[in-house]
Amino acid sequence: MNNNEFTHLDEKGQVKMVDVSSKSSSLRTARARGVVKFKENLLSRIVQGDIPKGDVLTVAKVAGIQGAKNTHQLIPLTHPLTLSLIDINFKALNEKELEIISEVRCEGKTGVEMEALTAVAVCSLTVYDMCKSLDREIEISDIALIYKDGGKTGIFRKELGTVCSLNTSQKKGEKKTPVEKLVFVEGRGVEGDAHAGPGNKQVSLLSLKSINKMKTMGVEVEPGSFAENVTVAGISVNLLPIDTILHLGEEVKLKVTQLGKVCVNPCFIGKQVGDCLMPREGIFAEVIEGGKVKRGDKIVAVVKSK
Repeated sequence: MNNNEFTHLDEKGQVKMVDVSSKSSSLRTARARGVVKFKENLLSRIVQGDIPKGDVLTVAKVAGIQGAKNTHQLIPLTHPLTLSLIDINFKALNEKELEIISEVRCEGKTGVEMEALTAVAVCSLTVYDMCKSLDREIEISDIALIYKDGGKTGIFRKELGTVCSLNTSQKKGEKKTPVEKLVFVEGRGVEGDAHAGPGNKQVSLLSLKSINKMKTMGVEVEPGSFAENVTVAGISVNLLPIDTILHLGEEVKLKVTQLGKVCVNPCFIGKQVGDCLMPREGIFAEVIEGGKVKRGDKIVAVVKSK
């Protein structure tokens, strides 16, 4: 590979800032996310403002905003940008995990992904600094870009969820039984499952909220009732476009191949539970990379579109 293939190297192999003078300005938006994990039960005290150093969230938010504005001074080859929006929001995921999400926007010739990431990083570090005397085991994790728009590469979106149930069956046309873990086989689907095999419907997925919606209507259903292999919490899988990449746990990668399906009316599942959601709200995928997945693993949906 020659130096011309590296955008940040000149013909002599020396680092340089990319020349963006010929690019057209457009609206650029980016969002990033990170999680601060506490060993001690500090989150309720932080929310109540009961920390010796003061109002943690307000100070951390201001620090994150300052971090975004000064990204070009921290990351050597980034461009100075005139930012039109910097916002940071906090959410308690549970008693010991604080989620931080930033949004940065500008009208410019280059993206604001680094500014969004820097905002989360500096904000997280400030939370650590203000709480370290009370908890030396604070962890900062999962800092990642979750959305960008603008420029020639178009839209990038990352959604985060949880594998809340894994389900399998020995026969087609019946409910699947929840299990603790499954093995996904590249090009085939779930090991030992009745629906495994070549084709574009190797794995089926359904959102937990679709099942819960049926429960509110008085229908007795649970994960696996609609013969889905993976029940997903936190992501509306029926809204994901074709070719979305799904990362399950540390090993498995799926590609969405089909939204819904044509169902024999009424299908066997529909007869059992009164209505079948899979034709409307289920999705199907092929296994690109196989491996093991266990209940409770993270699932990440990566959407790219121009």
